[in-house]
Amino acid sequence: MGAKNKTIKAARQALGLIVLGCILAACTNLLRQNSLPFAGDWSADSRLSDDSGQSMVIGLAEASRMYAEDTAVFVDARPKDQYDQGYIRGAVSLPWQQVHERFMEAADRLETAETIICYCDGENCELSHDLALFLADMGFEDTRVLVNGWTVWKEAGLPTQSRNTDNE
Repeated sequence: MGAKNKTIKAARQALGLIVLGCILAACTNLLRQNSLPFAGDWSADSRLSDDSGQSMVIGLAEASRMYAEDTAVFVDARPKDQYDQGYIRGAVSLPWQQVHERFMEAADRLETAETIICYCDGENCELSHDLALFLADMGFEDTRVLVNGWTVWKEAGLPTQSRNTDNE
């Protein structure tokens, strides 16, 4: 048996092991009580919903309208050092990792808001969703999530602020 035949045989065995592993994983998943769906809705609306299944997502157009009408308070869920580098003008910093320590600092500002819009950065950032759920549990009725908020807000040229500079 030549080297080429040994390589082909090894590749077939490897492929067979991979297929066998996939079959065993699928069977194990089917036997679990809480099996994972093979196909699902992974959209932001589906992922970012409250306990009742209602989507918490707000679009940039509606968020910017509410900003202009001063009917919403924006809450930055990112770590404080990222907030200091830039944030939506007037946004409250309430880093998700420090929410229990810093909630009382932000509570006065949040109590007057009709709507609270939480944001972080990145399509898959969960900080704003976790923070919005926390605020809803604390009794704030209208909490929303602006997906990839920092990036989309900046790219739209909407008002931002940092410790040293302003962009109007």
